[in-house]
Amino acid sequence: MLLNLFDYERAARERVAASAWDYQAGGANDEVTLRANRAAWEAIEIRYRTMVDVSRRAMATTVLGVPVSMPILVAPTAMQKLAHPDGESGMARAAAAAGALLVVSTTATTGLSDVAAVEPASPKWFQVYVYAGREHTEALVAQAVAAGYRALMLTVDTPVLGRRERDIRSGFTLPAGMQIANAVEAGMGAVPTATGEASGLMRHFRGLHDPSIAPRDIQWLRDLSGLPVVVKGIVRGDDARRAIDHGASAIVVSNHGGRQLDTAIATARALPEVVAAVDGQVEVYVDGGIRRGSDVLKALAMGARGVLVGRPPVWGLAVDGAAGAQHVLELLRDELDLAMALAGCPSLSDITPDLLAGAGAR
Repeated sequence: MLLNLFDYERAARERVAASAWDYQAGGANDEVTLRANRAAWEAIEIRYRTMVDVSRRAMATTVLGVPVSMPILVAPTAMQKLAHPDGESGMARAAAAAGALLVVSTTATTGLSDVAAVEPASPKWFQVYVYAGREHTEALVAQAVAAGYRALMLTVDTPVLGRRERDIRSGFTLPAGMQIANAVEAGMGAVPTATGEASGLMRHFRGLHDPSIAPRDIQWLRDLSGLPVVVKGIVRGDDARRAIDHGASAIVVSNHGGRQLDTAIATARALPEVVAAVDGQVEVYVDGGIRRGSDVLKALAMGARGVLVGRPPVWGLAVDGAAGAQHVLELLRDELDLAMALAGCPSLSDITPDLLAGAGAR
């Protein structure tokens, strides 16, 4: 019986090949941050209200002006065909059915245009890396604009790829016949085989990512695309301010799911500082370790406009394709609805900082 996201995690592990599971589930080095992300949400206590009429509740909202059914977005997650043959196309159907916005990864196993063609009316953003060969990034951005993506999500916490030891041990690379579709279309070639000291993915990214990425690249992407740029990978208030000063339309508090710098601060702990620094100028989102609707409520109480979830929808995809991913999103929505009712919050605007105790309060 699949009652929650942890049930889906266990079921997905039984269905996904071991090396692919380690790639999807793993973090950097000792995976301290991977565990800390989850623990930080669990540690925050809710000071719930009573004697409030919660007979009707509403959680529809907007993200950068785009209507969505709930403040839960599907995070950019790489290589989804490792979980299910439908890959990103299945995820697009799931997001549309749940009324959620989908962020499509640069390292998708389905091309940008093909994903966009699935439920074309459903809103999508494109997650961007800045490559050392800027022409590759320019080509992908042009495709995203032509395909109707609504915004770019620039990932800034990956000037180089973190050391993911599970992948090195397993010799992780893509199975025969599978490719990073956008890399091939943009002329960057296929993922190479693994070696004794690097996974295939690590070898692929070496020489591709631009380690000189800087705030000026936010404005460069805005000028190039004409789209709003959401900056993902921020855990400090001063970095958030610099991003805004250079044209960011929104900030995502993220440590890349614990996959980059191990012992980096947990996102639940980083969120209040970033919200305070932004001071309402742009929308703030957060990801990392969110597994319960009560986690979403806590994030909103700390000032986030919404949350992104990455691994859980992929678990759903692995278990039952698009229907499984949709069910994961609906489970989170139902849990958020219940948490709102029990916390005395009939609307999202009622989810305020005073609901949280201790470390969660601002």
